[in-house]
Amino acid sequence: MNISFEFFPARTEQGEKNLNEVQKELSAIKPEFFSVTFGALGSSQNATFETVTKLLKNTNVPVSPHLTCVGIKKNQATELLDKYIELGVNRVMVLKGDTPKVRFPYKNSRDKGDFRFANEMVEFIKEQYKGYFHIQVGAFPEKHPQSKSFTNDIKFFVNKVNSGANSAVTQYFYNVDAYFSFVDEVQKFGVDIPIVPGIMPITDYEQLMNFSKMAGAEIPSWIMNRLQLYTDDKASLKAFGQEVVSEMCLKLKAGGVKDFHFYSMNRTEPVISICLLYTTDAADE
Repeated sequence: MNISFEFFPARTEQGEKNLNEVQKELSAIKPEFFSVTFGALGSSQNATFETVTKLLKNTNVPVSPHLTCVGIKKNQATELLDKYIELGVNRVMVLKGDTPKVRFPYKNSRDKGDFRFANEMVEFIKEQYKGYFHIQVGAFPEKHPQSKSFTNDIKFFVNKVNSGANSAVTQYFYNVDAYFSFVDEVQKFGVDIPIVPGIMPITDYEQLMNFSKMAGAEIPSWIMNRLQLYTDDKASLKAFGQEVVSEMCLKLKAGGVKDFHFYSMNRTEPVISICLLYTTDAADE
């Protein structure tokens, strides 16, 4: 069983200190890799590169940086990927990315880049680096928020796989059936790469609502109702959230899932407590 964790670039000195402590604690359970996001709304690739560099200095865990298509030219992508190779990075997460609202002086920043969609960047990296990089892509069991339809979403995902993606990590979800249904659908098109479920802990009601709105992730009504009861009781909310996510992981495991990718939010808890359940079980198998 493989476990991995996602971090985002810290924005303050204290945030960097916290992230350093978090990666030390999570490194102890020997994850397959850490991933580092591109930043909110495609804000800066520099922050990602700096975070990857620091992580690699402080841990033996492989690190996978996110790359997005927003406003990036092929020569810029090559320059960045060459730098990652110098650091010893051999896996990347390729995403279409969100268009920044104010970072660029032109109206449509994506028009200024060489990649319109993730599959184009996947194909470029695969050809340019002859398979050196393990390329991961995103998957959306409940449909990408900008997609016209679920059918369209399936088509785009299959295109990414056919372009050379080696594995995928899903957007987070709380409906296990949605994950298995998505896997079943894409397998009908010959997809046979690992599709790793992305797991988001539940620790804050408003934060979860905001993230889910942006990500297009559905929260089942029974979970919503319980969370609303605990808006003024943080301890009960966290306990309920850990119970929900733990049970969901058990169902995924029972359905044959062997790998889990956790959105850590740059915190050790509750992800480390949830993960220990599976690392212990895996050692007994």
